[in-house]
Amino acid sequence: MSLFNVYPLFDITPVTANSVYVYDDKGTEYLDLYGGHAVISIGHSHPTYVKNISEQVSKLGFYSNAIQNPLQVELASQLENISGCKDYQLFLCNSGAEANENALKLASFHTGKQKVIAFKNSFHGRTSAAVAATDNPKIVAPINAQQEVIFLEFEDLEGVEKALQDNDVCAIIIETIQGIGGLDETSTTFYQGLEKLCKQYNTLLIADEIQCGFGRTGDFFAFQKHGITPHIISMAKGMGNGFPVGGILIHPSIEASYGLLGTTFGGNHLACAASLAVIETIEKEQLMENAEQMAKYFIEQAALIPQITTVKGRGLMLGLEFDFPIAELRKNLIFKHHIFTGSAKNPNLLRILPPLTIQKQHIDVFFEALKKELS
Repeated sequence: MSLFNVYPLFDITPVTANSVYVYDDKGTEYLDLYGGHAVISIGHSHPTYVKNISEQVSKLGFYSNAIQNPLQVELASQLENISGCKDYQLFLCNSGAEANENALKLASFHTGKQKVIAFKNSFHGRTSAAVAATDNPKIVAPINAQQEVIFLEFEDLEGVEKALQDNDVCAIIIETIQGIGGLDETSTTFYQGLEKLCKQYNTLLIADEIQCGFGRTGDFFAFQKHGITPHIISMAKGMGNGFPVGGILIHPSIEASYGLLGTTFGGNHLACAASLAVIETIEKEQLMENAEQMAKYFIEQAALIPQITTVKGRGLMLGLEFDFPIAELRKNLIFKHHIFTGSAKNPNLLRILPPLTIQKQHIDVFFEALKKELS
């Protein structure tokens, strides 16, 4: 049997990893500045993470959500403490797409409406409603296209209000900082304007924090910089440091009922153990503070390279924009300098999404390699 060939693959086979390094089957060491799409938050094979999962699987790896799971209760408590999102309710699932799917479904249940407002260059997942709210027609199948989604530009508050006036929009979904779309973040005025319009028109505001959340920007959630209170917050990626886990935080104004949402694997014992290890490590090692400090140093070094036209993003969710396509540069960084980076919808943007444990010496290695390639 062959694999269903949907990913273009680099000819690299990782077999082990530690901290900010990945090692392939030939023993080559790679500096990981991409974290597998921002998934690796506390570093590869972190001892607290390995210990938590190992101890949990030796006792109980899985049972259904029909029984008590104290780890879910503990995770909800720890999430409230570290995020500052008081009195929200937690629903656990398995991935970012599933988190957004449940967020959109819940918004439609709550409001009784069906349309969604999303934004150009957005990416919210590859499943039914989530992919329909993703600004990439190539990955939207006809069965997904039946979802009614209005795409608007960032900063277009006038367009948002016009779309809301028919009173048929259940949710506005927005990435505070767009991921694959190109690291764009707009103004506080815009985010606060969305919140105001949602209240006015009985529409839920969904903050997609799947890539920019869990401490990556220096705040626990990226939207917190803008002083807003979303109705639903979706999260995944860095939440489990590689273990499949996602979830949504749900504002207390939204009531639960039996059967409203459901999942078989979501919130299983291993997923909770993984996420609890991530939260413990973020706090103990002050990784949100480190994200801010390393971002400042990274931006200072980037300013010394004239070929970089713009530095986009915040914290350790960064993009280096050039005035040429970066595909060849990215390949050379991987195969000549053994450094993983990422690409984006913007062909001129190199994405940097390292573990939050990264240090200055790792950033120096990257910029030395970049200078050699640009010389």
